[in-house]
Amino acid sequence: MKYTIVNTDGRAKHATVETVHGTIQTPVFMNVGTVAAIKGAVSTMDLHNIGTQVELSNTYHLHVRTGDKLIKQFGGLHKFMNWDRPILTDSGGFQVFSLAGLRAIKEEGVTFRSHIDGHKIFMGPEESMQIQSNLASTIAMAFDECPPALAAREYVQPSVDRTYRWLLRCKKEMDRLNSLEDTINKEQLLFGINQGAVFDDIRIDHAKRISELDLDGYALGGLAVGESHEQMYHILDVTVEHLPQNKPTYLMGVGTPANIIEGVYRGVDFFDCVYPSRNGRHGHVYTKFGKMNMFNAKYDLDDAPIEEGCQCEACRNYSRAYVHHLMKAKEMLGMRLCVMHNLYFYNHLMEEIREAIDSHTFEAFRKERLELLHTYDKK
Repeated sequence: MKYTIVNTDGRAKHATVETVHGTIQTPVFMNVGTVAAIKGAVSTMDLHNIGTQVELSNTYHLHVRTGDKLIKQFGGLHKFMNWDRPILTDSGGFQVFSLAGLRAIKEEGVTFRSHIDGHKIFMGPEESMQIQSNLASTIAMAFDECPPALAAREYVQPSVDRTYRWLLRCKKEMDRLNSLEDTINKEQLLFGINQGAVFDDIRIDHAKRISELDLDGYALGGLAVGESHEQMYHILDVTVEHLPQNKPTYLMGVGTPANIIEGVYRGVDFFDCVYPSRNGRHGHVYTKFGKMNMFNAKYDLDDAPIEEGCQCEACRNYSRAYVHHLMKAKEMLGMRLCVMHNLYFYNHLMEEIREAIDSHTFEAFRKERLELLHTYDKK
């Protein structure tokens, strides 16, 4: 991997990340396809058309269904889903948080109960790396525990210490796997994850410790899981500067357009979130003026596109009235058009952010866009 900073504007940076599956322009929003597909009937051909650079899939979910060993037989995730650009796989660590009622954590790893059929699954650092190696993603995430953002210090500190020990095991196992003859992607990259809830000192100490390991990239996890936006921005302010500046920085699971703009302002390269696809499936669409609910009756006779000037498939071909009709009629096309619009909006937002950084106008862009995003809220 080669990470090159193209331009900076304050702490915001436009960079390139060269990988075995192509070059990524950052800041970048990764489109979330948990089980190797974007929910909402979006194909990989669609992803190309809306400017997707990176697709994100989930280790735990692909392990329990359809199985990473089967996917390896197909030649890895890229061939299985017919995608020729970078893929990042989440390690399964977030399921340690989201499946709290179905798991038990020990030093060795985590025992889950499958959310599908309840059968017992064990996953530790080695197992997570092995699954991700079978998937042959471009970037593999280290296995970690994501403690609740507002958890007590007495819980967070031991959790972070264990996450660090797990990272050492992930790194060792990744090195071993990348040396094996039958490994599909021998250039798989490893990103470590900074944890520490909302405790400045724990975050900073952990950032310094993982920075010494010279990993391919560094993520901030355990945010957007219960804390306020102000707390999240504060953690970014105090932590990002302690991560290597010559490696990409990834803010996991974030977020709204405003969250992304504020994250870029604080030096973040990579983002992902289910919001554009999840909200799209429920008729909520993003525009530069804020979020619209396509179920609202006021769109009954509205012949304008979802957003004037947008070049997505939905806006170039259909009216708000038609999309509103489809959503009320529970037609899958309505859901697909809303998801396609949202993903296009997010990908295009990142293009605009990179252009603003290159022209050294990002601060003015940030101020203007954050104000515009509340336009509909004020009506």
